[in-house]
Amino acid sequence: MKRDLKRLKIDLYHGLSNEIPVGINAANIPSVVTIHDLIFERFPEQFNRIDVSIYQKKYRYACANATRIIAISEQTKRDIIDFYKIDEKRIDVCYQSCDPAFGNEIPEEQRQRVRRAFDLPEKFFLYVGSVIERKNLLNICMALVQLKGTLDIPLVVIGKGGSYLQKVKNYIAANQLADRVIFLSEKEGEGFSLRDTTTMAAVFQMALAMVYPSSFEGFGIPVLEALWSRTPVITSSTSCLPEAGGKGSLYVNPSSSNEIAEAMFKVYQDEALRQRMIQEGWEHAQLFSLEKSTASVMEVYKKITRHG
Repeated sequence: MKRDLKRLKIDLYHGLSNEIPVGINAANIPSVVTIHDLIFERFPEQFNRIDVSIYQKKYRYACANATRIIAISEQTKRDIIDFYKIDEKRIDVCYQSCDPAFGNEIPEEQRQRVRRAFDLPEKFFLYVGSVIERKNLLNICMALVQLKGTLDIPLVVIGKGGSYLQKVKNYIAANQLADRVIFLSEKEGEGFSLRDTTTMAAVFQMALAMVYPSSFEGFGIPVLEALWSRTPVITSSTSCLPEAGGKGSLYVNPSSSNEIAEAMFKVYQDEALRQRMIQEGWEHAQLFSLEKSTASVMEVYKKITRHG
């Protein structure tokens, strides 16, 4: 790649996902690297040991040798400084955006077609994300047990997993929650696919609220997708999630099923709160438009070109 960059007379190389070519400095080509998160440094036990070793080498090399570093959140910037001892003056925070389809209000008729295709209930909470330990789906299920008889609205889950998913399913079976947790990724929606962003947007826009109590994220795109969809968000008070969720979201301790249950009940019971969360969430989402995202990255490029 280094030879190709020189042959093509590339002025600036941007490694979009955590790495840059080895030896790019010797080619006198300035570079930018985007670091999405250092979760493998915080939770190495949740990754394959060989993968962690590879990630560490690639990420450390990129951070040490890139001309400038883009972190996708203030949390990721702090992690780069803490784990890799990088001078903060070399790091710029550039927030991401999400697919514009989430910001388009899906017509009611189309929403209902999606509802019928997937046999969705009239009211439901929503979880979106890979089903892994860090994202705490099990604690949401524990919250559902605590809410039994008080609030029996089901949870729709969009996401796949492995051993942790089976652990969640075992808990669901042991606590008679089979009719309360719907694994939508395992269902076929006639004429619709969850890989289609418009279909996903329709599901978001029908949800009572999205529940996303992850213990740690680099940014948390599902939170942003919910805010653009005008869907209230319940998420964690940890890592970057307050950055993503803004003042309109409800924050919980991700380890506390009690707090998750209380927040779910609060959003269901208080319509005025829901409307305020929707409005404040929509306003916060405007900070993460495609235009703002691209402009912030362009500013990083300009910093490099201005200084040679």
